[in-house]
Amino acid sequence: MERRPLTAGIFGGIFATLLVVVVVWLGVAYSGAYNVAATDKHADAVRWTLETTMRRSVSSRADDVDLPEITEEFIAEGADRYSESCVQCHGAPGKEPAGWSRGMRPEPPHLVEAATEWSTEEIYWIAENGIKMSGMPAFGPQRGPEEIAAIAAFVSGLPGLTPEDYAELTGGGHGHHDGAATVE
Repeated sequence: MERRPLTAGIFGGIFATLLVVVVVWLGVAYSGAYNVAATDKHADAVRWTLETTMRRSVSSRADDVDLPEITEEFIAEGADRYSESCVQCHGAPGKEPAGWSRGMRPEPPHLVEAATEWSTEEIYWIAENGIKMSGMPAFGPQRGPEEIAAIAAFVSGLPGLTPEDYAELTGGGHGHHDGAATVE
């Protein structure tokens, strides 16, 4: 007979805890207590939660990506597309991202280093679908799968490129409207 009050107490405690969490969550949301200004970095717990959620989401969805054969021509096409659409936020070998992109939250990763953390399939999924609330657009609605795959193949190889390699692949590395600063 004592199990029933113990079980009811456990479930009551769980319910009360969940109720407090919901009330605090709604209080923060409706009070405006959390500063959403891009000039204010996320609190560590918020940053960790958003980043972990994003990484796990991408990883679980990228398993369905089927990439075509990667050729030199394919990578060169990806380099050209990258210099047109990506270098402003993500930089390139010998090119810093445009200054305005450093004010984004979360700050876009510098893919010369960060691309090592992602598989080509994950990079493809990100380029195709974008990332909510990050400024990373979904290119899938405007670009075909081959073009996105070319970008993903190029980005996967970014960490091994020198500034000279990048300039050669992109016809000088200037891109179309790239706006990024060259590192001297």
